[in-house]
Amino acid sequence: MRSLRAAAATLLLAACATPEFLFPAADVQFELAGRIAVRYRDDAGSGGVAWRHGARTDELLLTSPLGQGIARIVRTGDEVVLTTQDGREFRAADAEALTDQVLGFRLPLLGLADWVRGRAASQPAPRPTAERRDAAGRLAELEQSGWMIRYLEYADALPSRLTLTYPGLELRLAISEWK
Repeated sequence: MRSLRAAAATLLLAACATPEFLFPAADVQFELAGRIAVRYRDDAGSGGVAWRHGARTDELLLTSPLGQGIARIVRTGDEVVLTTQDGREFRAADAEALTDQVLGFRLPLLGLADWVRGRAASQPAPRPTAERRDAAGRLAELEQSGWMIRYLEYADALPSRLTLTYPGLELRLAISEWK
């Protein structure tokens, strides 16, 4: 009976463990952590997000509201791999198509790296079709690649709350930590 309780406690702790980054922090341009809420058609969900971004690599961890791993998205060069909580791997050349197929919503990983830093996406994204700045000269709204990005709050010159919308989809990010 004692070993059964110990095994159950170990499983419970493992299920609650927050996933850690697998790739080293070398060549990292930024790391962020926060919360994400997704509304896609009639479905909605929320959880945590941790992201390590570099010029040729990305590692994004999505967790449930209780901190359990939902998915790990890794971009290395021109390949994106999404690993689900049960260990299944899916591969594609772009994150938007891959996340749409596996998670049921589009995650614009390449554009998002610039958007979360309060600027229009660089190449290969098309030029923004609309841009509005606040009184301090920071982006307040940006329309690019079919996405509308609204900057709701800044902290220390970096966005801390933003909403991204795409037809039928809304992503809300609350960034609590920048590195």
